[in-house]
Amino acid sequence: MSGLGGYCHSEFWNTNLTWDADVPDFTPCFERTVLVWVPCGFLWLFSPVETLMVLRSNDRFIPWTVLNICKYLFASVLLILQLGGLIYAVTQHSSDPDSIRSVDIYTPVILFVSIALALVFMLFEKRRGIRTSGVIWVFWTLLAFCGIAEFRTRIMNATGDERVDQDTTPFVLYMIYFPVLFAEWLLNCFADAPAQYVEDEIKGDKPSPKASSSFISNITFAWFEPMAFRGWRHSLQRDDLWDLNPADRCSKIVPVFNSHWYKLLEKSRREFWDQFGRAPPRVQKVEFTKTTDDVAFSGQKRAYKRASILPALIKTFGGSFLLGVLLKFINDTLQFINPQILSKIISFVSDPSQPSWHGYFYAVLMVCVNMLMSAVLNQYFLVMMTLGMRVRTTLIAAVYRKALVISNLARRESTVGEIVNLMAVDAQRFMDLASYICLLWSAPYQIILAVYFLYQELGPSVFAGLAVMILLMPVNGFIANATKKLQLQQMKYKDQRVKLMNEILSGIKVLKLYAWEPSFEEQVLGIRQQEIRVLRKTAYLNAGTSFIWTCAPFVVTLITFAVYVLTGNDVDPHYLTPDKAFVSLSLFNLLRMPLSFLPMLIVFTVQANVSLTRMNKYLNSDDLDDQAVSHDTTESDPVVVENGTFTWDPESTPYLQDINMRVKEGSLVAVVGTVGSGKSSLLSALLGEMEKVGGRVNTKGNVAYVAQEAWIQNATLKDNILFGRTLDEDLYNRCVDACALRSDFDMLPGGDKTEIGEKGINLSGGQKQRVALARAVYSNSDIYFLDDPLSAVDSHVGKHIFENVIGPEGMLSKKTRILVTHGITYLPYTDTITVLKEGRVSETGPYKQLMDNKGAFSEFLLQYLTEAGEDEDVEELDEIKHQLEETMGRQELQRQMSRVKRESECPSEDGSIPELKSDEVTELLGSRHSITSVHTIQVKSSRSASVISGERNGSLRRRKSSQTKDEAVQQTLQPQPVAPATEQKAGAKLIEVEKSETGKVQLAVYWYYMKSVGVFLTMLTFMLYVAAQACSVGSNIWLSNWTEDVEHFNDTHTRNVYLGVYGALGFGQAVFSVLAAFSLYTCLLIGAQIMHSDLMHNVIRLPMSFFDTTPLGRTINRFSKDVDVLDNTMPMVIRGFIMTFVVVLGTFFAIIYATPIFLAVVIPLLGVYYFMQLVYVSTSRQLKRLESVSRSPIYSHFSETITGSMTIRAYGKVQDFVLQSEAKVDDNQACYYPSMIANRWLSFRLDMIGTCITFFASLFAVLARDSIDVGLVGMSVSYAMQVTQTLNWLVRMTSDVETNIVAVERIKEYSETPQEAVWVDESRPRPPPEWPQSGRVQFNNYQTRYRPGLELVLKGIDADIAGGEKIGIVGRTGAGKSSLTLALFRIIEAAAGDITLDGIRISDIGLHDLRSKITIIPQDPVLFSGTLRQNLDPFDQYSDDQVWAALEHSHLKTFVKGLAAGLQHEISEGGGNLSVGQRQLICLGRALLRKTKILVLDEATAAVDLETDDLIQATIRSEFADCTVLTIAHRLNTIMDSTRVMVLDAGRIKEMAPPSQLLADKSSAFYSMAKDAGLV
Repeated sequence: MSGLGGYCHSEFWNTNLTWDADVPDFTPCFERTVLVWVPCGFLWLFSPVETLMVLRSNDRFIPWTVLNICKYLFASVLLILQLGGLIYAVTQHSSDPDSIRSVDIYTPVILFVSIALALVFMLFEKRRGIRTSGVIWVFWTLLAFCGIAEFRTRIMNATGDERVDQDTTPFVLYMIYFPVLFAEWLLNCFADAPAQYVEDEIKGDKPSPKASSSFISNITFAWFEPMAFRGWRHSLQRDDLWDLNPADRCSKIVPVFNSHWYKLLEKSRREFWDQFGRAPPRVQKVEFTKTTDDVAFSGQKRAYKRASILPALIKTFGGSFLLGVLLKFINDTLQFINPQILSKIISFVSDPSQPSWHGYFYAVLMVCVNMLMSAVLNQYFLVMMTLGMRVRTTLIAAVYRKALVISNLARRESTVGEIVNLMAVDAQRFMDLASYICLLWSAPYQIILAVYFLYQELGPSVFAGLAVMILLMPVNGFIANATKKLQLQQMKYKDQRVKLMNEILSGIKVLKLYAWEPSFEEQVLGIRQQEIRVLRKTAYLNAGTSFIWTCAPFVVTLITFAVYVLTGNDVDPHYLTPDKAFVSLSLFNLLRMPLSFLPMLIVFTVQANVSLTRMNKYLNSDDLDDQAVSHDTTESDPVVVENGTFTWDPESTPYLQDINMRVKEGSLVAVVGTVGSGKSSLLSALLGEMEKVGGRVNTKGNVAYVAQEAWIQNATLKDNILFGRTLDEDLYNRCVDACALRSDFDMLPGGDKTEIGEKGINLSGGQKQRVALARAVYSNSDIYFLDDPLSAVDSHVGKHIFENVIGPEGMLSKKTRILVTHGITYLPYTDTITVLKEGRVSETGPYKQLMDNKGAFSEFLLQYLTEAGEDEDVEELDEIKHQLEETMGRQELQRQMSRVKRESECPSEDGSIPELKSDEVTELLGSRHSITSVHTIQVKSSRSASVISGERNGSLRRRKSSQTKDEAVQQTLQPQPVAPATEQKAGAKLIEVEKSETGKVQLAVYWYYMKSVGVFLTMLTFMLYVAAQACSVGSNIWLSNWTEDVEHFNDTHTRNVYLGVYGALGFGQAVFSVLAAFSLYTCLLIGAQIMHSDLMHNVIRLPMSFFDTTPLGRTINRFSKDVDVLDNTMPMVIRGFIMTFVVVLGTFFAIIYATPIFLAVVIPLLGVYYFMQLVYVSTSRQLKRLESVSRSPIYSHFSETITGSMTIRAYGKVQDFVLQSEAKVDDNQACYYPSMIANRWLSFRLDMIGTCITFFASLFAVLARDSIDVGLVGMSVSYAMQVTQTLNWLVRMTSDVETNIVAVERIKEYSETPQEAVWVDESRPRPPPEWPQSGRVQFNNYQTRYRPGLELVLKGIDADIAGGEKIGIVGRTGAGKSSLTLALFRIIEAAAGDITLDGIRISDIGLHDLRSKITIIPQDPVLFSGTLRQNLDPFDQYSDDQVWAALEHSHLKTFVKGLAAGLQHEISEGGGNLSVGQRQLICLGRALLRKTKILVLDEATAAVDLETDDLIQATIRSEFADCTVLTIAHRLNTIMDSTRVMVLDAGRIKEMAPPSQLLADKSSAFYSMAKDAGLV
């Protein structure tokens, strides 16, 4: 001090002048040294940070404005003033050395240099486009704040009672200096003008105001205010949001990460090279060792460490992370200052001798610390959450890019769902962890600090409390483990329930037709019962956890205090004084947070580690070999394969061997062969999709590819055809006409602007294939690879396309084309035919040459002729047959055809129907399924599954129905159960977007939930929580009384009474808490069970029209996500809300109890609080909805990309799709970012309200120091210190309740949707059990429509069908055949007229009374997972003997006998482990078991082979001889023996007579249809 005193020639510090004075003041020396050095030291300390910011900023230029001119002008004035002061001091010193002190010279120099540095920074910031600087603002703030003391001193010296002589020049200079300094600080509170140009950044239409906000605005998040209030006034839309900050965009982040990641990958490969002396092989089977994270490559004796994304993430985001670490460290340190200030306030109140300003100083100091903590903590969360957001962006981009280059072998190791999960779940886990990762070091740091300060207060006694905390952690771990096990059990039951619901909803039509709903409803509710049982156990454990964590803080406090007071002695008495008690309580509260977060952090870290492993495994997978196909432009032919050997799996034998082919420019090459011979694989090899084992492949020019199963994007038809290319109107129209799409455009509601659903759901198979072909034609490529594009279209459409597109006269006639085909009618028009057999080229040459060779090609033609369906072009087949007769002779041809027929129809060894391979199923079904059918057979999009397993069964069969694939679109546009064209708008979406509620959730929803839960239990639970909080507040009031009772400090009895009552209150709190938790979980589980039962009861009774217009996923979501919210999320959220609410009530009660005047402040503060909550919840709710809506397109686009990756690569569109994905991610983050800022905006404002509460609690305690008990001061302020966090949590919980109550709203919506007619009508007489006896069916002027407001689909049907008659129902697509059967089962209700069965009107009886008396064998054979017996007899109505008899008659007995489990054989989901034929025979078995008098066959044999068809027809003829049989005909020959044929046309009966009579009339419609089918 003496040294500084000498420096100033005066006293540096005087305690009597400052701390002990009634009016404090600093010495002039202190003002001219420390108060100058602090701001200047800050600037120089942080100058490297500022320099780095300037250097990192892009070259941008801020224009001159009045604001920045004034800033630089005032800074210059400040420099001149300091220079003037220095000149004056030097001049004075030269004339009188004793009159000038060292401080008078050095202080102007220090200030001059520091202000000059600030000015230089400001000028560079203008040049580099930095509009505001935190370092510069803090410097001016500190300089102005510290200058106040000297300014006051100089004013007081000049005007006070005791005037002090001072030099005029320094006085005048300072009087000018300080106002200018204040003005400079004020100007720096505003941000500069926007930059004139920005390098390497995309300027959006709506840039975020953050970039233009000042430092203060950034710290307080004031720049978010306009959006917060906009969201409060009206619902936010996507257009209201700002563009994403350039630094957060994929285009900025992803390249940086990629550069680090690719270096790590390269390093990993180099290590492999060093280890094995060669590069890692292209194709390797990847396996993971159990003990480590190593990848073991098959064929290698040693494993090498795979590259990890963690180092790449650290290198990319390390700087941001370190900033977060620094901010967290500052915040953790600051929060331990408040307990020390509390100690000082308590000391102040208890010591009347202290000056009164000390109390105000402590109150203000606490405010300053709280504000600083809030600013630092909110910036910490902003930095870390932004970091998490960027990590998620990076990982999503990395997974997406990988999906487009991953090898087929590696791709098969993961399902599409698993890969989507990498994006949806694993990337999200990294994002969630970002906010908490610092707790790994922060929690131990906070614990050490808390224990240190507690030790200062209570000595070794603190370790007793700490020991209890540590002992409770394993208990918590045990409960966590038990909860995890129960969660796994619950997930198992939930998965079973949702899987069954998925099957029920997928097969709902079949359930309704069979009247099987009660059996399946019972199954679901049975699983639900098991699930509830597990949830109840979980609830008990959660109540136990609640007990522990409610008890823990109190037990720790109680034991610590008890040990402290009981270990005192006469020499060292341990009195529990207010400062010791309440400072210790506040420290224990600080200690509680890191200890409670540690278990959660461990879970988060483990989950993130699992995600890291999964992500590493996927991103280290092999890529496709980009060198497999070369592109040598000097090659003479556009497509060349020399000695090509290719494989899908390197560990199996090569699938294609010795492939040699040269394709001339402009030629058309057909590739033919039996199923599984390698045709599609050959195209895959040419595209580089297969692994090349040997040989050479070269293509020259651009490639277009049409896959066997067309890949259609979820976009408009026009966008699907353009595929990212610019529109050439003439070329586009020619493509549309050539691909026969014009008529489809005319029929579709929105023409070529019709939006196509996911996977082309609202297009028929033929339409999809023609759109894919049009895309290829429009691409105007050099080479066309066409994988059987004509198989999905009708023969006449196929001809049109071949003639106008593919053939010698088509649009592609000058292009090089390789066409895989089964249509032999096109072969004569090709230049070359390549015949594949068992993966080898067996023959190559022109058509005529191959015919003459009598080789593999002839065999192929024989097989085709043998298996040709009825609807093939008869003339062309006859022509081919004639050519073969010429080549090999008539007799030889007949003999060979008989041989081929025998071979292809030979049954399998076990006597069952031959199982169909995946390719055959694809070919059987083609794309016949219209969009109204839910029960489609799911077939993998690639042939590789059957190809790899070597399923070369040599079948060619391709069956087509008379209801052709391209006609299916007419069904779409007819008034089918799916919304028809007439209902759609011009652009016509297929299915309306799901209704999304906006604004506040209606009170009716809360009331509905409360009624389900139980009003009494709800009130009881709330009162128990209030009682628990009352005990908590009571214990603290009791503690304050105890610490105030100074007279009895030495009275052991009194001390023990205080300790006992304190412990009893704590025990009461714990008991009430656990009872409240039990009550809460019990009543909420009851509510969840009731609501699920109501939902199940209602959904299964909804009319069929609902399921046809509602996507399955939307309904499943109610049973999975929404029910899960009821089961798991709502109990936690509601418990959190009630607990936080009662804690807030308790806090305010405690503060008001201590200082009643606080009531005057709390009311306006709560008004502000409520308003802030209102604004936040309104805005946050909309932002979350927008974020949720924008997230789905990322995953949909990704899923779509994976499915079409082969097509995308073939067209060279990889980069375009990457950019599309990144744009969707950016859009999602643009919605997420404001939501994140909304949290920080609210948090800061609630912190300010909390700070006000703390300030007023402290202030009123200081003001009432003469009348208030010291213990109450400690209690009041310690409660106030906790209130900020509690208020924050209350808003969060309120928001979470409102967010999650939406699940109740959605369940309520479906629980109240109108149902179909009653299953059993008890109000009327039920039909007798033996009804119907004869099976007479009468239609009396019957009319029906699918929904009110739509056109009639059946228009006055009059028919009388006698019992036992066999009626064949035929008609063109849309004639009303299916509608007739739906009407018979009352799937659709009558608009007029009626139907009677044996004299009873079907509308007069219950649905189940009707449907159980009619049997149907439906079009699609739907099976459910479960046993074979359950699929035949779900109600256990029949004996095993009856079931076996039914199986025998349905030709399945031999097959079932051969199964190990027999009737208990487990059927997989959808019957996937049975062939289509076997599934259809099981449906026949169901009909045989029921054996009702009326049987309906709805195109029952459309999807089966001829052999199965014959079996079914024979069984029906014999077993249902005395029944009325209505058959919707698929093959006309199956109804030729019908009693009568009903011909429907446009919903009316056109003809109804015996088939012979109709065939005799050549003008009849039936004769015309029979002629078309080649039967006459």
